[in-house]
Amino acid sequence: MRTAVDSSVLLLILRRQAGWEKWCIRLDQAAKEGPLLICPVVFSECAVGYPDVASAHAAFASVGLRYDNFSEECAWLAGQTFLNYRKNGGPREHLLPDFLVAAHAMTQAERFAALDRGYYRKYFPCLVLLEA
Repeated sequence: MRTAVDSSVLLLILRRQAGWEKWCIRLDQAAKEGPLLICPVVFSECAVGYPDVASAHAAFASVGLRYDNFSEECAWLAGQTFLNYRKNGGPREHLLPDFLVAAHAMTQAERFAALDRGYYRKYFPCLVLLEA
């Protein structure tokens, strides 16, 4: 079972913020069931602290995360969801990258490790959220 990991969880762990231990345990359990994936947006959001791409890849790989590029289906779903969001009056507080991350989890994984800010459940109601 593939688990897509959001930057909200990865940054919480990397910064050792409140609750990081629970997420480490939960992701360790998830890794025993299948690969842990990070999409390009999550990679870019979390790689800023590394001096180069190779260092970021090595750091993420050392904790079991695998880089997983966007499929065309994922990109299409993100665009359609964002379009519906804006048509329904959604403000620009959620940008397209948020929808790309969720669409990646929806189309290329079976579940999503994320701190839900409410819009994942609203705009991706079939997305299975992994919680710590």
